[in-house]
Amino acid sequence: MLLFLTRRILIALPTIILISIFVFALQKLLPGDPLLVLAGEERDPAVLELLREKYRLNDPIVVQYFTWVSNALQGDLGISLRTNQPVTELMLQKLPVTLQLAAMSMIFALVIGVPAGILSAYKKGSLTDYIANVVALSGLSIPNFWLGIMLILLVSVKWQLLPASGYVPLSEDFVQSIRTMLMPSFVLGTALAATMMRHTRSAMLGVLSADYVRTARAKGLTERRVVLKHAFRNALTPIVTLTALLFGELVAGAVLTEQIFTIPGFGKMVVDAVFNRDYAVVQGIVLVTAVGFIFMNLLADALYFILNPRLRGQ
Repeated sequence: MLLFLTRRILIALPTIILISIFVFALQKLLPGDPLLVLAGEERDPAVLELLREKYRLNDPIVVQYFTWVSNALQGDLGISLRTNQPVTELMLQKLPVTLQLAAMSMIFALVIGVPAGILSAYKKGSLTDYIANVVALSGLSIPNFWLGIMLILLVSVKWQLLPASGYVPLSEDFVQSIRTMLMPSFVLGTALAATMMRHTRSAMLGVLSADYVRTARAKGLTERRVVLKHAFRNALTPIVTLTALLFGELVAGAVLTEQIFTIPGFGKMVVDAVFNRDYAVVQGIVLVTAVGFIFMNLLADALYFILNPRLRGQ
């Protein structure tokens, strides 16, 4: 397993380096100068020059990049031009919010997608199978922002069951925190549930026609035991690896949902940073989320190695 993971890490390292180069280079191509905002309305040339020296913007681009990378490796992602706070500190404040949203969304995806996929595969060609596929296709097709707005109008405005926006930390009020996160996590979870359902169905169809499943049925085992114990356990490998990958996508890509429900996570933070031209924050968030997604890929590879006995034999 160590050799397997070492190979994956050696592949991931050049990817991280390329990502850091793109992140740094692309923000330099963005229009506008954030220092013009910091310098005030009069924009005294002396103040601008002082700010450029402070943030080392007069250094060559290559020097700026290597300085940024070396600081990032030490956990220093720079200083926010807007709030004058360390970017790492700001991100640590927002990370629990995004992780909570991602975790609750993944629970919805698993609870809805996996049983639907198992049932659809078991009832292949039946009305249940067609309905499950139509629902899955709808989940993939409906935009998250539209579903979020409709839920706010129906659940919050008309029925007044859940808060329309905002966030309460788990440490302050557990119940209220869950209530504020239910709708946004459902919005994200339903889209992932559709993907989870399709992959579960495909994996189950592959194992339900296997010889060992027919043997289990010939022994007189109940259908429930055959499907859940024998078939589903062997179809679990792609489902587990997919879960790890989808969780990485959730952490990296909940921008629109966080904006709609006013959730102060990574997504809202990066949007605000782009509008404020707070390049240090944008760089830090994109780099950390990209590295996090690569880590989730490595975790998925490790889980696949553990669950797949054929790989362990190599």
